[in-house]
Parts: sequence; C-alpha cells; structure tokens
Amino acid sequence: MQQKNRRPLRYLSAGAAGLFVLWFAVSLQLFCLVSTPAPPPVDAIVVLGGSSGERLPAAQALETAQAGRGAAPVLVLSWTDTPGNASIDALCNTASFPQQSLICFRPEGMDTRGEAAAVGKLAKENGWQSVAVVTSSYHALRAGTLMRQCTSADVHMVASEPALDSLQWLRRFVIEEAGLVDAILRPECR
Repeated sequence: MQQKNRRPLRYLSAGAAGLFVLWFAVSLQLFCLVSTPAPPPVDAIVVLGGSSGERLPAAQALETAQAGRGAAPVLVLSWTDTPGNASIDALCNTASFPQQSLICFRPEGMDTRGEAAAVGKLAKENGWQSVAVVTSSYHALRAGTLMRQCTSADVHMVASEPALDSLQWLRRFVIEEAGLVDAILRPECR
C-alpha cells in the first residue's frame, strides 16, 4: 500500500525535475549562450547603463572596428550616476558638450524602458537609420525588444560577456524572463 502512495509523488517529482531542466536549458539559450553577429556600419553605438566595466570596453572595441571600416558612429551612453555605471558616468562627467562623437543621456525612470524611449527620441532627432545597442548577454533579448518598440531605426544588439557565478545566472534568468514577459505584454513607445 505504501508503494502505491509513493508512485504519484515520484511522478510529480520527476515531472518537476523535467520542467526545471527544460526551463534551465531554454534560459541558458536565451540569456547566457547569446551570440550576436558584428553589426554592419551604424549611425550610433548605444551603451545601456549598468555593468559599465563590461559594456563600455565592448562598445569601444565596436567603435574602433566601425571606424576601421570607414564609419564614424556616435557613441551614446546612458548616464545614471549609479555604482554599476562608474566608468560610463566618469566619461560623461568629464566630457565637454556638445560633441559630435559623444552623447550622454539620462534615462527617465533609470531603467531599460526609459533608455529605450530616450534612444528612440535621439534616433528620430538625429536621423539615425541604424543603431548598435551594447548590453550584457543576459539583457540583450529584452533590451532589443524594448528598443525595437521605440524606434524605427534598425537595431543591432551587441552582447558583452558578464562574469557571473551560477547563482547570479539563475537570478538573471528569472529577472530577464519576467522583464521580457512585461515588455511583450506592455509594449513601450507604441
């Protein structure tokens, strides 16, 4: 009799484990193992706020590569004055404006939605036809979704590689999945 009572629990446990493995595999593909091709020449390279020690060098390497191909994109930085954005904030705080090659903007709401709205406005004001948006790999899908909702310019996502441990990756999976659902259910700028 005890054997029969344990069978549903085993099925339930096996099913839950299977769902977790499936969720983890999908999350790994969507947020961790992200491969973004090098963008064609663009009018602007946008660096989203946060993790600036990882994102800014990726943007500067892209800027150098674009300049080597004859393009002179504007570097557009999200200026937040937050601890995770120290290197970008330092660059914006010491720059003299106006400049042709650098734009620093403060997003309303200090989040990706605010950044997407600001980039859409900048693209329209400056006549940009294409932008490359640099952000961490875990953030590329959601940020790209929001950017495409806010601008008619071609958006090319460029993923930088974060140094996260296993628990940080799990946390990012949950945060980004919830954010992606929110971006789809509540489109920005449209």
